[in-house]
Amino acid sequence: MDAQGRGRAGDNNVDPADQWVFDPNTGNYELRLDHAGQAPARPSDRKAPGTRRAARTPGSEGGDTDTRPLPTQRGRRDEGAGAEDGERPAGGRAARRAAANRTATATASGPVGRRKPKPKASGKKKALYWTAGVVSFVLVAGCGAAYFVYQQLDGNISKVDVGVENEAVSSGPVNVLIIGTDARDGKGNSGYGDAGSVGHADTTILMHISKDRTNATALSIPRDMITNIPNCPTKQKDGSKKTIPGENQVRFNTSLGQEGRDPGCTWRTVEQMTGLKINHFMMADFNAVKELSTAVDGVEVCAGKDLNDPKSHLKLKAGRHIVKGEQALAFVRTRHAIGFGSDLDRIKMQQQFLSSLIRKLKSSAFSSPGKLYDVSQAATKALTVDTGIGTAGKLLDFGNDLKKVDIDKITFATVPVLDNPKDPATVILNKTAADPLFAMVRADHALAKGKKGKGKKSAPVRKAPPEQVRVDVTNGGGPIGSAQETVDWLQNSKAAKLSTNAGNAPAKLAATRLEYAPNQADQAATLADWMGLPKSALKKSAQNAGDRQPMKLTLGKDFKAPGSPIEAPTETPDGVQNVNADDKNVCAK
Repeated sequence: MDAQGRGRAGDNNVDPADQWVFDPNTGNYELRLDHAGQAPARPSDRKAPGTRRAARTPGSEGGDTDTRPLPTQRGRRDEGAGAEDGERPAGGRAARRAAANRTATATASGPVGRRKPKPKASGKKKALYWTAGVVSFVLVAGCGAAYFVYQQLDGNISKVDVGVENEAVSSGPVNVLIIGTDARDGKGNSGYGDAGSVGHADTTILMHISKDRTNATALSIPRDMITNIPNCPTKQKDGSKKTIPGENQVRFNTSLGQEGRDPGCTWRTVEQMTGLKINHFMMADFNAVKELSTAVDGVEVCAGKDLNDPKSHLKLKAGRHIVKGEQALAFVRTRHAIGFGSDLDRIKMQQQFLSSLIRKLKSSAFSSPGKLYDVSQAATKALTVDTGIGTAGKLLDFGNDLKKVDIDKITFATVPVLDNPKDPATVILNKTAADPLFAMVRADHALAKGKKGKGKKSAPVRKAPPEQVRVDVTNGGGPIGSAQETVDWLQNSKAAKLSTNAGNAPAKLAATRLEYAPNQADQAATLADWMGLPKSALKKSAQNAGDRQPMKLTLGKDFKAPGSPIEAPTETPDGVQNVNADDKNVCAK
């Protein structure tokens, strides 16, 4: 621990473990920044900087260890507890060191004496909440208030004013933009990435945390996807404001760095693409992977075959490995040794690494205060964030809000794309699969392969092939021209040649409706799947239809555009690559 960071440059023999003191009021370890007796920095202390809490209790021998009984033990001293179940630990350095390494649990028999062996941590306490400032996928994995050094970690965090001032904690769903930049500036970064890069959005993940904090979806956005970048207001170093003009049909990764764009430009690009309102962003460079993987003593990864990528310098034999530092960075950067050598294959490597990192943080017992200090330092030094979470205290509040999400409820997915026919080096958004995916996330639905229920599952309805789908389309409340636009989409995108524009409906409808006969159920199933129609939109008649009689699709006021689901799906749309963060069987091939 750097003594200078605490204003104690002359005390070179201070052990970091001596600074960690268990606080029975919170059930957490907290760091005393002043070895001589300053109270731990806590949320209440932030409101009154410089205020010192009394660190001594009546009858103590001058030590700074809080010797008050744990909440479960209070009241026992007045009941005649003997020395064995009521002894108070003595003060001084030895007590401080013992208290700093003691876990937050205690036996029912009372406080632990200073000569008793250190009890083993319970399974529950081994899943210690981690520092609240890494990246949001780690925050979701289980961060909390226990190990935060407010004053010192504040100095580690860089922040950018993107012109959006959101509170650290909100009551609704939370969307956090995670950006990994390929900038070469910064210590240890000169040997990586593009030598001429200004720091593009090399890796981008939009993490959505549900309103009830029961699940999270992390959407990886391919860097080479062609998209539109909106106008972007930025704040210059001299305090002036400058609006950087947007561009159409350019690579997504140029939303950062290019033309002087800051993370707020990537923020606005993602909002425009997905329809999701972003709350915060977190940005890190190459050092984040190296330092964080080292701080946690390595992350387990799996190779389904021998991997040898001379560009990223990754060499791994088939099987499971623990990677950290340079090797961890090589793992998340590699793409030439796996799959088709594309950025989409690299995204899968990154998702495997991040899932494993989350599992490591969730399961590891960071019982050593020194280890927790190392991790929190690595995490905050790696971050650049928005002003809404631009302090250690705000990050702590933010992390505490998100820590409820279980690891098996975190799903990584990739925004679906297609090969770009105009440029094989880039891809384009697959709107057919992406629109329902975005709608699903906007509706706060968890990604899942299917619903798990107890009742009997109904037999799946057979779907008719496109050439058998016969339908008349009328506009009963959608935007002008919707009927013809839908017919064009059905014929050109879905090969449904038997679709017809039947003009305007005789009456306006609030909701889109599909009318069909019993013997057209297979056609209705196909069309409903294409259009994203809810069950409430399907109206089956009593009589069968003739061979050439069409179904009738009336577009209501809820219709937006063909291919845009009327109702958000509740299951992961077909064609969306996804993996659960708790899946330990993912191997790179």
